[in-house]
Amino acid sequence: MTGAEPQLGELGAFLRARRERVSPGEIGLASTGRRRTPGLRREEVAQLAGVGITWYTWLEQGRASGVSEQVIGAVARVLRMTEAERHHALVLSGHAPVKQAPPMRLLPSQAAILEKLLPFPAAVQTDGYEIVASNRAYRFLFDDLDAYDPDDRNCAWLMFTEAAWRGALVDESQVLPDIAARLRAHRAEHRDEPRWEKLIDRLLERSDDFRRLWEHHEVADERTRLRRYRSPRAGALNVDFQSLWLDQRSGARIIVMSPADRATEERLERLSHLVASAPAWTARDGVVGELAS
Repeated sequence: MTGAEPQLGELGAFLRARRERVSPGEIGLASTGRRRTPGLRREEVAQLAGVGITWYTWLEQGRASGVSEQVIGAVARVLRMTEAERHHALVLSGHAPVKQAPPMRLLPSQAAILEKLLPFPAAVQTDGYEIVASNRAYRFLFDDLDAYDPDDRNCAWLMFTEAAWRGALVDESQVLPDIAARLRAHRAEHRDEPRWEKLIDRLLERSDDFRRLWEHHEVADERTRLRRYRSPRAGALNVDFQSLWLDQRSGARIIVMSPADRATEERLERLSHLVASAPAWTARDGVVGELAS
């Protein structure tokens, strides 16, 4: 064990959601008879995972304590989980470390990276999407980021609740579910942290779309993704959206939007000229730190 406390209620809901998405045919079972619920039956999962049906029922009900890593692995295999989903189940069952939210600070070396990445939009973020600092290309990509209240400088919040940011999404039906899925994956690693609870509660209260997606219990990883945007200042952009870890244990990272084609590269260069009078980077008040001696 890692010392992490299990979150059995969330684990049960997650397993149930995964079970309902796997068809009998996907695991080599004949689909016979009429099924009252979508996906697999509990007894099918239990049998294929090598556990008792009563115990597996308790597992989905959040009543099974002492869930072993081997059982999670067996259930993950039956339910065709991705690596991100398997890791999420391990976190919820207490078999993966819980992270501590990183302090919101920006080191001079990190600010230098933000500046050197120009004209590519880049920002320092936590894994809860809080924007600690950004270079000017990122700051002015959709709107003036610094004009927002510091509590609202969060990519998830902005994409779900602010028209200027959401309107920039070409593939909204792909991006918003992906944001919700990554939030759910990371939130399990930051349970009981006030900043996380506040963000999720605000999103659930404010956004019907977020609430609907949150109930799906999807999780996703941090792989590089192609993103298409409509920037008011730069125009149509196709970028590779990447997360470069500063400290993977705490979740601190630099996100970078690198051009996926020559037209996007030229438009980002024009944006850089348009906003050249602004500082190369800006940060939240009180987050600029010093290098350790």
